[in-house]
Amino acid sequence: MIVNVNEKKGNLAFIILLPVVYWISRDQRASDNWALIFTQELALQQKVAMVVVFCLVPRFLDAGKSHYHFMLRGLQETEKALQKRNIPFFLLTGSPDREIPRFIKKYRVGTLVTDFNPLRIKQGWNDAVAGNIDIPFYEVDAHNIVPCRIASLKQEYGAYTLRPKIHRLLPEFLDKYPPVRKHPVLWDGQVDTVDWDTCVKSVKATDTGQLFSWIEPGEKAANKALAKFLQNQLQYYDTQRNDPARDAQSHLSPYLHFGQISAQRVVLEILKMTDKGRSGNAFLEELIVRRELSYNFCFYNPQYDNFQGFPAWAKETLNKHRHDERQYTYSPEQFENAGTHDELWNAAQSEMVKRGKMHGYMRMYWAKKILENISEWHIT
Repeated sequence: MIVNVNEKKGNLAFIILLPVVYWISRDQRASDNWALIFTQELALQQKVAMVVVFCLVPRFLDAGKSHYHFMLRGLQETEKALQKRNIPFFLLTGSPDREIPRFIKKYRVGTLVTDFNPLRIKQGWNDAVAGNIDIPFYEVDAHNIVPCRIASLKQEYGAYTLRPKIHRLLPEFLDKYPPVRKHPVLWDGQVDTVDWDTCVKSVKATDTGQLFSWIEPGEKAANKALAKFLQNQLQYYDTQRNDPARDAQSHLSPYLHFGQISAQRVVLEILKMTDKGRSGNAFLEELIVRRELSYNFCFYNPQYDNFQGFPAWAKETLNKHRHDERQYTYSPEQFENAGTHDELWNAAQSEMVKRGKMHGYMRMYWAKKILENISEWHIT
């Protein structure tokens, strides 16, 4: 879905001669990217150059240096892939609400495109940018298969209410991706070389910067991980995915999170299989319905990240048991250092710290035990 964020069109006769910019944010890839495809369509129609811009925020929520390293190394690969298509890549540093309008003014940009992110911080950046520019500004949902705004116009109660809406719309949106062409109109300005090593070192994350050797960032690695999953693990997904001792999960979540692979590409590859079986259907349920339910929740619930966003029954239950006596209680520091009486919980926490990823089924157990054993509640 394409949304015009800024209704102030300006003088189209003037704009048509100016470049089109894709402010890449959530979908950090050069292939299978509807926002990039739409940007090129606009540029080809107007016969102008196109540019991709990423704005690096030195501190983002609770992201650690390992997250930044994974993201930036993936973007480094994206930069190279774009350059092969005559599409320059700019890396800006600072707050997007200042840096994007500054870039637009400096290079006299005619149209701005960005990708969709339901989180409050990105929607706030979009609003701030839109208020400081007077050119067309489009948002393209390149992260969901069925665009969030089209799948539902409200917050859904659960998967069972969203599922029929998603399934009804899937045939319309489950298209094959057209390729991004080598762009025929060249950028005539200067493009500074990105010093990626300096960028990695410049982030102001709070952790020690432990990097994870078990996973390689980038589009190529994401596609290798997908191929491995389809060949070796998908067949066991339905029966073994909830067993932490089995290697039956996809390991695609880091790539999906940073937009280094498209969920739609994953679905298309599974649908090519002659016999995807129960495991294929089970995985598609998680990848499409359950995943897009989370986007629905974040987009339509402004309190998605705090107690006030809980349903009424959950608030009532939690408040009722807030002061219950607990057999074991731990401070946040003890939890962080895996210092509880529960060896299974400690193992899950240690896996998260050492690998940056926890087994999917263990996440539920992990979260429930924090609520059960925390020494003081600071949930308001």
